[in-house]
Amino acid sequence: VSPFLSLLLSISAGLSEAELDSMKFLCRDKIAKRRRESVRSGRELFEILMEQQHIASDNLHFLRKLLEHISRGDLLSQLEQFEDEGVLGARGDQPDEQEKPNDVICENVVRDWKKLLRELGMPEVKLDRIEADYQFKSYEQLVQGLREWQRWKGKDAKVADLIKALRSCHLNLVADLVEE
Repeated sequence: VSPFLSLLLSISAGLSEAELDSMKFLCRDKIAKRRRESVRSGRELFEILMEQQHIASDNLHFLRKLLEHISRGDLLSQLEQFEDEGVLGARGDQPDEQEKPNDVICENVVRDWKKLLRELGMPEVKLDRIEADYQFKSYEQLVQGLREWQRWKGKDAKVADLIKALRSCHLNLVADLVEE
């Protein structure tokens, strides 16, 4: 069983009807009215938010904001515990081949993250959403931007494209590090 889905199920079980209604209200700009009105449980709401990529196991920012707005510190604690366990679990693992270039890029490119992602062809709307979700956290903006680019491109997300984009942004030293 996925720990992320287990977390969502646990949060859903802890929501009152009034809290669910509040969360649905907060999702007005993300979910169409008819679809929102058909939601009867937190699980259904989370399914929609996952479909629309507003929440994911590696992107809990929006879920965090929802729980903060309905003042559920206990559920926020569950979310934080999930995040902490994910970080601790990831430390023992070697990053897969797709993550290694991202690590090098994130350690060496922070200030020019938007320029790099524009060069990779990311839509401005996605860049604005990332910037709003992770205000004043340039490193996290770049991490999330690269993840979003990988999801967006899927199998077409190639290291060669990253290197080309880095060179186009005059980040040749970082491109050389990625090539190594």
